[in-house]
Amino acid sequence: MAAIPDIVEFLQQYPPFTELDPATVEWLGKVVEVEFHPAGEIIFSKGVQPVEFLRVIRSGAVEVVNDGRVLDLMGPGEMFGHASMLSGLPTGFEARAAEDTLTYRIPAEAASQVLAGPRGLRYMTRLLLEDRHHLRSGPSPEVVRDQLREPVRAAIRAAPIICEPGTSVREAASQMTAAGAGALIVDLGATVGIVTDSDLRSRVVAGGLSADSPVSAVMTAPAFTVPGERPGSEVLLDMLDRGFRHFPVTSATGRVIGIVEDVDLVAIESRSSFYLRRAIARASTADELVETSSKLRPAVISMTRGGMTALDVMSVFSVVADALTRRALDLAVAQAGEPPTRFTWLALGSQARREALPSSDLDSAIAWFGDGDDDKQSIRQYFGLIATSATDILVRCGFRPDEHRASASDPLFVRSLSSWQQEARSFLDDPTQAKALVLVSVLVDSRPVWGVETETLIAETFRLAPAYPRFLRLLAQFALSHKPPVGFFRGLAIDVSGEGRSRLDLKSGAVAPITDLARWAGMTAGVTCASTTARLSAGAEHGTLTAADALTLQDAFELVCQLRLDHQVGQLEAGVEPDDIIELGELSPLIRSYLKEAFRAVASVQRRIASDLAWPV
Repeated sequence: MAAIPDIVEFLQQYPPFTELDPATVEWLGKVVEVEFHPAGEIIFSKGVQPVEFLRVIRSGAVEVVNDGRVLDLMGPGEMFGHASMLSGLPTGFEARAAEDTLTYRIPAEAASQVLAGPRGLRYMTRLLLEDRHHLRSGPSPEVVRDQLREPVRAAIRAAPIICEPGTSVREAASQMTAAGAGALIVDLGATVGIVTDSDLRSRVVAGGLSADSPVSAVMTAPAFTVPGERPGSEVLLDMLDRGFRHFPVTSATGRVIGIVEDVDLVAIESRSSFYLRRAIARASTADELVETSSKLRPAVISMTRGGMTALDVMSVFSVVADALTRRALDLAVAQAGEPPTRFTWLALGSQARREALPSSDLDSAIAWFGDGDDDKQSIRQYFGLIATSATDILVRCGFRPDEHRASASDPLFVRSLSSWQQEARSFLDDPTQAKALVLVSVLVDSRPVWGVETETLIAETFRLAPAYPRFLRLLAQFALSHKPPVGFFRGLAIDVSGEGRSRLDLKSGAVAPITDLARWAGMTAGVTCASTTARLSAGAEHGTLTAADALTLQDAFELVCQLRLDHQVGQLEAGVEPDDIIELGELSPLIRSYLKEAFRAVASVQRRIASDLAWPV
């Protein structure tokens, strides 16, 4: 069937079709169906099954309606229904013809091939960054938040294709084509490999490899896998962090049960950070990187006002901070020349835990590979140079240098990996050393963001902590020494102004007591670098914390983080540099009540832990 010229000409005027090659648009023109909707007709209702068509308005107008309220009015050239179609989620709004309207209806199979391709995805990621995305084309904020928490196995569309490593590339490609799959699994026994469409294009077609070669010659192995019970938001963050588009998903026994693709999670709001990461990767100078970074804070405002939780916003902020750090280091290394030895840049503190906010300090360290090189002046001079350069760029990007000097620009935080690991083991052996427990709290949160990123390196040393009961006992005592301000209405809040106004530092007074307890509970369970909520869960599973106490701490942590985020977003909107200091008099009575009860609950957990350990509090 030939394409209708008028349809092709029209589509070529509007994105994402403007970014497609003419042959693709010509092909689409052959499958387009024309629909007429009289004024007032409901094109689809909210909450129905995933739509099976992408619709483009040819003439007329379509209203976006949610709970009886018109949220948006779309005109010619605008498309709708694509988020539901790609994500497999029910529709998040009602689409209604505002007047007599003609639409072009494109079947899901054809539309998916276009939107899931590189050019289509570029368009989608730009679209998803717009403030009105969740109103125009996706689920309501409530649906988004629910999906972020759902196990990733819910996003699996079909059973995986699994083949042996000796299977020919030709046969593997045939199996993928027959199943309409973008990837397949290679069974390697203890591990698995993965082959994607991209691998076939780059390693076979472009690389000149024979189609009769074994599939093991083109696979990526071992493949990075994710447990099926892991929340979709965490899996998406790993995709962002690692730059992968396909992850094998495993059952509790380690069996691969499917493959999740990035387009399966396209309706999640946090995908908008793909746009920032792409712009960051393209920055060729420090000035361009600084300019690109200026979009991060507005994105925080947009995500918060769009309904994302504080924990999800902090995760996305941290992922983009990682991308900025990597690009700043790329620029610093390019200027300084080839490194004298392999090294890794470690994020510390809240960035390492993926709990950073605009007020967060920039904590970092460098570990290089090579024994007996700690005293080599040339090595130290090189890493001092790039650390200073990268840190200066990141400060220009809006990040704050750590006031306690926990930074790679300080020589104390630059040393060989073996030296760092030896230091960590010495803390386990003798936790009474000066500042040992403070440094442990820094190093156990370390996470590589540049260079060698296959493991948590220094933090892994602390997996030995369960074999050092004296160390864990002192770490618990250290955590319990940081108490929440349960009496802050009786003058225990700080007065930073000298004007007699009661103010509270949410970071040191409310967040630190919880993160310190979570760090101790996690290390007791053998968990090192991880988020605060993950450590609390590990502590509960291990029996270090009761399930009730872990839940209490998690609820308090989420409440305080949400209060911190709302406070900082308000400051950003007012053009004020964000901080963690809130004036108690400006809080509503309800929020003050919640905050006070949260502090009391944390203090109660601390007393129970101290009682179990036979310590007075």
